[in-house]
Amino acid sequence: MAATETGRMWIELQVASSFAAATEAVFALAVDAERFPSLFRGFGPIPALRRISLHGPLAVGVRRDVEGEDGVVMLETVTALEPGRRHGYTLSRLRPPLSWLVRVGHADWTFAPRDGGTEVTWRYRFELTSPLVWPIAAPLLHVFMRGAMQRCLQAMAPARG
Repeated sequence: MAATETGRMWIELQVASSFAAATEAVFALAVDAERFPSLFRGFGPIPALRRISLHGPLAVGVRRDVEGEDGVVMLETVTALEPGRRHGYTLSRLRPPLSWLVRVGHADWTFAPRDGGTEVTWRYRFELTSPLVWPIAAPLLHVFMRGAMQRCLQAMAPARG
């Protein structure tokens, strides 16, 4: 989906998955800086993660370096943290070639009890650098980033323990 807002263009992605575990356990895995990088395996040109380094205890406003297997270190700033319910962050300090297409990404994870387990919805909203990059950015993000997100949720299911 592409949206415009005050002259800016956005691409929105969403993936969801059900887990046979309590919301607290699934949430804890999603915010675990030690375990989460091995679960985000990338897809196509979207690299897997090598490590996440927090700049302080996990809380709204805390920053963390997110290093990809390609050596690029991006910056995440936590924007929402409701244990067991919601986790959000802004992804910045992008490097070329992605920074030629995307200015910033806003991620939002929600965790809801469902049938004795947990339903996770992960949304990303990417602000494009220009509407002119949409023909390149849209397929890249919809196919590869969305694919990486889905692969990550699939990898989380057996790893939650």
